[in-house]
Amino acid sequence: MTELLSDTGRKTMLAPLLEAGWTLDADRDAICKTYVFDDFTAAFAFMTRAALWAEKWNHHPEWTNSYRKVHVTLITHDVGGLSALDAKLARKMDQLLT
Repeated sequence: MTELLSDTGRKTMLAPLLEAGWTLDADRDAICKTYVFDDFTAAFAFMTRAALWAEKWNHHPEWTNSYRKVHVTLITHDVGGLSALDAKLARKMDQLLT
């Protein structure tokens, strides 16, 4: 069963993500990041790669795409905040850039 991140989990899992450009959502217990690509095709390709992992892990982001930008918000709705799944998907999304 998925659980909210503990205080220790927040320190260990979120710190590297915050250093990598993720931010805490000011209105709820979630993390956000905006990715900027060279063009729409690159942005859409990223979303496609990320969608495959999200589906595999049954953990789906809230996201929007506007031309070459993809804004992502990660939250585990089942627990009402951040879980290890959010950190896992955030790390994977960052890895998909390389």
